[in-house]
Amino acid sequence: MDPPPKPRTCRNLLVRVLLFCVVALALRFAYVVAVLGGAGCVSGYFCLFSSPDESLPISASAAASKAAFVRGHDGGVATAAPPSLRALWTSREWRRSVEYYSSIFNRLRSDGYLSPSSHSLCVDTPIGYEVLALKEIGVSDAIGVAKKKSLPLVRQGNLFKLPFSDGKFDFVFVGLALDRSRRPADLAAEIARVVKHKGFVVIHTTLAEDLYSLTSLQLLFSGHDLVKSRKIEGPDSLTTLREIVIQKVKLELDNSNILGLQKDSENLDSFSDGNSVNKCSTQEHRMHILKSAEPLIEEEPLKPWISLKRNVKNIKYLPALADINFKRRYVYIDVGARSYGSSIGSWFRKQYPKQNHTFEIYAIEADHSFYDEYKSKKGITLLPYAAWIRNETLSFEINRDHDQKEDEKGGGGMGRIQPASRSTNGVVRTINGFDFADWVKRTFSEKDYVVMKMDVEGTEFELIPRLFETGANCLIDELFLECHYNRWQRCCPGVRSPKYQNTYGECLDLFHELRQNGVLVHQWW
Repeated sequence: MDPPPKPRTCRNLLVRVLLFCVVALALRFAYVVAVLGGAGCVSGYFCLFSSPDESLPISASAAASKAAFVRGHDGGVATAAPPSLRALWTSREWRRSVEYYSSIFNRLRSDGYLSPSSHSLCVDTPIGYEVLALKEIGVSDAIGVAKKKSLPLVRQGNLFKLPFSDGKFDFVFVGLALDRSRRPADLAAEIARVVKHKGFVVIHTTLAEDLYSLTSLQLLFSGHDLVKSRKIEGPDSLTTLREIVIQKVKLELDNSNILGLQKDSENLDSFSDGNSVNKCSTQEHRMHILKSAEPLIEEEPLKPWISLKRNVKNIKYLPALADINFKRRYVYIDVGARSYGSSIGSWFRKQYPKQNHTFEIYAIEADHSFYDEYKSKKGITLLPYAAWIRNETLSFEINRDHDQKEDEKGGGGMGRIQPASRSTNGVVRTINGFDFADWVKRTFSEKDYVVMKMDVEGTEFELIPRLFETGANCLIDELFLECHYNRWQRCCPGVRSPKYQNTYGECLDLFHELRQNGVLVHQWW
């Protein structure tokens, strides 16, 4: 009796391997035919069959896809792509992402912002989904730029110094690049530089969900009109994005608003003579924020040292009401700073909500007894002058106030600019005053986020009108103002302070005027 035949294990395994290879080749063939239009040989791929008749028609989408794979940014044939990229190009995720952006660009083309002849750039696209999507819908002249190259779709470049000439592109797609950037203002400036006159920039963002942040974003693009803003579905169908379309327009020195021609306040400073009323070019987003501000205390408090101090807890901080990410700089100006612990150290650095941004801090203080303390404080610029309405030498009075705040007791008294022809029992020193409003105008712009605290012992009644006169109020995002008036004294019931001549009603007028002109001002103690 013959022994039973041995199982053909090796042969069966070999057959299975061969079948698997045939299936893999068939799938790859189907992909090449579907995506590359049936081309036989493509850079980075193998030849499935010869294609002698190159004149056979193929779809525009397939032709564009083929071009995307075989042509580099300089128009020549790219070298073979590395295996890692070839794997990405054939993956389901790759195709899903490309199809998502194709739908985005098809809609933009239908709206007239993009055409097949548009010279197009995709900014900060690490792999190139967006570039291939543009090519697949017929925009053949498209290239991406990112920190690392991913040829043939994406070239390497410094995003803050794009490797392109001025006004080169008709269409720039930014995607979420501004959300990711720690320097959105610098990135926006570079994008604006490479866009042609009348060219379009399309931005996707998850941050511009309120009017304040939307306007802040647009202000980063000097000389651009807001054309359209709409919500769209994100690539994963779980997130919602805001799509913003802006167009580059010619800058004109006229009274335009944010929805029309936008002025660049940095370039306009030299045109202001400092004497005419300067209306804010962007106002709507500020007024929108004020709808959520805490109400002002309309009736004069009988015990202001209690009522005003308690009111601090009711303050609605701007960063709690809006996103502040789309700003060039973040600045805190303490006018009448006194000691470091008076407000910078005890309040601003510890309590003010900063949304993870680092603030430049300016301390403006005329009393030299506090100067030594600031020498050891990092990140603070001391301006050893008195904030005033012009540059001149002033008399500065230092006197003890009966109602001096607890955190100020033990110091040298409260300092203020001495009114003309007024006798005093305090110490009077000669100091230098500077045009505070002019300094604000020359130092900051609407692209910056500026927070200010002002405690100047009655000089606010000169400084605030000067801010309006010069238009410097337009550059202040949030103001914490301590207004000084002839309030009831804690020491002497029924007796008003003789130190100040202004009334509580006049203080209220200041607060109302500031809010009516778009400044989020709070009653400070």
